Amino acid sequence: MKFWFPYILMNKSFLSALFVINFLGTLYGYYWYESQLMQTPWYFLPFVPDSPTASLFFTIVLGFFLAGKRWPLMEALASVTLIKYGLWAVVMNLAAGAAGTELNYLHWMLIFSHGGMAVQGCLYFPFYRIKTWHLVCTAVWTIHNDIIDYVFNMHPWVSQSLNAYIPQIGYFTFLLSLFSLLLVWVGNKNFHLSHDNGL
Repeated sequence: MKFWFPYILMNKSFLSALFVINFLGTLYGYYWYESQLMQTPWYFLPFVPDSPTASLFFTIVLGFFLAGKRWPLMEALASVTLIKYGLWAVVMNLAAGAAGTELNYLHWMLIFSHGGMAVQGCLYFPFYRIKTWHLVCTAVWTIHNDIIDYVFNMHPWVSQSLNAYIPQIGYFTFLLSLFSLLLVWVGNKNFHLSHDNGL
């Protein structure tokens, strides 16, 4: 598997399919946040739609891959936020079910689609060119986003059954930021391929 799998990931047909899927998912994600964005002060708007912004970052990375180019800072932003918000949405939806919300097809759609986001964030570890300063910048963005979400109360809306647990969710989200940053740092160190591999 280690010989052929990387080449599938960088195959232009595969990259094109992922690009379209993530582009459409990003558009749908911003539409999903429409009601909350309408109530959000303009200066907080970039920090509210967390998941679609993560998939937007990755769509940009895929576009660069298709063009035979790289943008390492965007790779860092994409991988960390895909893992963080992918896992966050899975946990929040399952937690809502455990807290009494009856999970419907929309909840399960969110669970599987966001689980896929987290997987995507990890799959391309071998092809990223992330350096330490890229992760430092990503950490500033990610933790600043947590402050906006849970200090200024701009976090994504959660199921009503979870509203009593916002402080705990905020702490969990901060820990998830640290975990995602660490995972990308370790993954980038351990799975890095030659810069020309797969292109």
